[in-house]
Order: sequence, then C-alpha cells, then structure tokens
Amino acid sequence: MIQRTFQQLAKMITVVNDVSPFAETMINGVCIDTRKLKKGNLFIPFKGQNVDGHKYVEDAIKNGASGALWQRDVPNPPIHLPILIVEDTEKALQDLARCYRSELQIKIVGVTGSNGKTTTKDIVTSVLSEKYKVQKTEGNFNNHLGLPITILSLNEETEVAVLEMGMSARGEIEFLTKLAKPDIAIITNIGEAHLQDLGSREGIAEAKLEITKGLSEDGLFIYIGDEPLLQERESLYKDFRVQTFGKQNSNDIFPNSIVKKSNGSLFTVNIAPETDLFLPVLGDYNVLNSLAAIVAALDLGLSIEEIKAGLESLKLSAMRMELHSGIKGTKIINDAYNASPTSMKAAIEMLENIEEAETRMVVLGDMLELGENEVSFHHEVGRILNPEKIQYVFTFGELAKRIAESAKERFPSNRVFTFSDKQELIHSLNAKILGKEWILIKGSRGMKLEDIVKDLIED
Repeated sequence: MIQRTFQQLAKMITVVNDVSPFAETMINGVCIDTRKLKKGNLFIPFKGQNVDGHKYVEDAIKNGASGALWQRDVPNPPIHLPILIVEDTEKALQDLARCYRSELQIKIVGVTGSNGKTTTKDIVTSVLSEKYKVQKTEGNFNNHLGLPITILSLNEETEVAVLEMGMSARGEIEFLTKLAKPDIAIITNIGEAHLQDLGSREGIAEAKLEITKGLSEDGLFIYIGDEPLLQERESLYKDFRVQTFGKQNSNDIFPNSIVKKSNGSLFTVNIAPETDLFLPVLGDYNVLNSLAAIVAALDLGLSIEEIKAGLESLKLSAMRMELHSGIKGTKIINDAYNASPTSMKAAIEMLENIEEAETRMVVLGDMLELGENEVSFHHEVGRILNPEKIQYVFTFGELAKRIAESAKERFPSNRVFTFSDKQELIHSLNAKILGKEWILIKGSRGMKLEDIVKDLIED
C-alpha cells in the first residue's frame, strides 16, 4: 500500500495548508470508511448530501489514523491535527492514485465487460500468480472511488495488478482507464446490463471500448471476437496490439474441445492442442473467460505449463458459480451475485448440460437495470427453460413473475412456482427436494438470493 510522509503527499497532490508541523508523519494506506480504519491510514472524508465524513476526522485520528484530508469549503478544519486541506477530497483521492500509479514499476491488466469481468479478473490473477507477485481488485471496488483505493492499496513490490473497471454511464470507463493506464485491456463481452442508462447494446459496446483510451503505448487489447459489435469497430484498434478469443475458429485463441465435468471443464485450445487444461468452474462461458486470461498470460511471458497450473488452482470471488454440497445430497450452484439476460441464459444452459444431474431445479430472481424492455427480457428467459431437462422452476420478485409466466407455456403448472416472500419460497423449495437434485440460484444483486443458498447448503 502507499507509504508516504505528509511532505511527500503534498508534492503528489495540491495542498493549500502548511504541512511543515507534520512533514514527517507517515501514512500507510488510505481509508474512506472509519469502520474499516487501520492504524496509520490516511482517512479521506467526503462531503455527501446526507452525511458529511468530515465530522468523523477527529475520531479517525484518535482511533489510529495518521492523518486525514479536509475539503477546503468545509468550515472549522482541526488545524492542530495532521490534516491536508485540499479543494476537493474526491478529486484529491483520484489525483493521489494517479500519481502513485505513475511511481510504481508495475504491469496493469484492466478488465471490463457486461458479464464475467470479476470471474475473468480472478482467473487472470490465479494464472499470473504462477510467475509474478499479483494483486487484484477486491470485492466491487471498481468505480471512481473504488479503483483509486485499489491502486493505493498496491504494494510497491507488486509486479502485476489486475483491475476491474465497472460502469453505469458513458465516460466512466474512460476516466478509470486513464487513471490506471493499463498495459493489457480485456473486454469479456457485451450484454444487456445498464441498458436502462445506455439505451442499446451498441451504446454499451461504445462505453466498454473506452477502456482502450488509457491503454499504454504498445499495449494489448483482448476482446471477445464472437461479438459483432466489437468486430465491426476493428478500424478503431490501430494504435495498439489486438488479440481475440471466443468459440469461433476465426479468433486468435479458441477451444478445440470442452469436456464438462461435475466440478468444472476439461478443455484444449488451438494454440496448445496437446495440453489438457482444467478449469474448476462450471460453464462453457467461463472457459471463454479463461481464454482471455491465457492470452494475457502468454503476453506476459508465462509458459503453457504455468498457465495450466494457474487455472487448476483458481478460487473465484463469492457467489459466482459457487458449487456447494446441499441438504439431502443436493448440489447447489450459487450464482447469485448478479444477473442479466445473457448470463442468466448461459447459466441455465450450463445446468441443463450437466449430464450427471438427474433432477434439475432453478431459482431465478429479478434481473435489474434493463430499461424499458425489462419485461420482455424476463419473458425470453422463461421461454428458453426446457421442461425435459428442468423439473421445477421457482421465481422470486415482481419481474421474475414474467419468467414463470412464459415457462408455464411449456411446463405443467405444478412445476412452476412464483413468490414475493423469500421464506415461503424456501419452504416450498424444501418440500420439493427429494435428494440429489442440482439447483441453480441466480438473480440480480438486489434480490439477495444468497439467503436461499444459506438455507440449502449443509452446515
């Protein structure tokens, strides 16, 4: 993490007060939440509409912070304490991260996409860790505040950082990528998330492509070549190197074969056809995510054997295709972190193709932030559910009712259930479990379907 004196900080960002009384005070990392404060942190308060973080500055310093920022227009700064007065604390955080990034001798891999960016971040990190000291974005620290905090958490001896970049509107990815200055940029896919804000998949593609605007000279852009919206913009990719991945053999890297296992996928790729690779995560789409990681790893000098070992040791972030042993011998697939039509359909297809699953059930929640076509997107999901492969459908939420409505066009009514009360759903689901079922649980983050998972997995 960043370790600098107040005197050094005053040279990295614009400070308007005299810091000489605290010039040699050393900070170790930054914090924006006093509940997560660690000894030696620089506390950074924000002036919000409802809560002003400046009122916690004195307590933060009493509780171990080495000092704090203070926004100039906030009255009564505690000048007897080690504070740095700046014009705007949010901008100061970002400027500090930008400066610290420029001082680090490090390679940056930036990852964005409508779906799969966190999984891809995890895969890239696991693979690169076979050769380098690697840090990654933790949790969802992928926005205008989270990414600067992530950069400032990087250790100076770290060799590679894998940074996730999220967005909800135009310009956000451009801001993040110009701050991080990645050496490698990855777009996992273009889906429907944030249609409410961006209006169309074309708009989403343009927003995701902003990641290339911060790409370093001679940087590498890796994208899903099966996506026409990215392929047709090829003329924009002349200022950097480009590699594509995907299912189609027109890509630079593609799978020659994929064998589905109960705990992951065994596959080979065109660039190393003799090497069997194992990814301990379910779903063909995660194999595609691993292809992006392979390209990045090869560019950073890893051997195919190192890549193989990194894939096999993968541990994903929570609630992303987590496979649990459940009650009565069931297998619970917890993919409850988020959902869009693309990821929902892919997860359902994955479940339907698990050969050892004799009985399959789905618990599907609302998909949020889909804009004016949200109802039709939920109907589409309901229509792809196959009654010959899935025995029971449970939905939770007002929008997910549309999934149930369309599922009933093909399913008998006694195999489709919809709920607005989570406890009632859990009770009904438990009543249908006889033993050894495979159960997929998926919905948008706001639906908190992990509550259902907790009730089903074994203690």
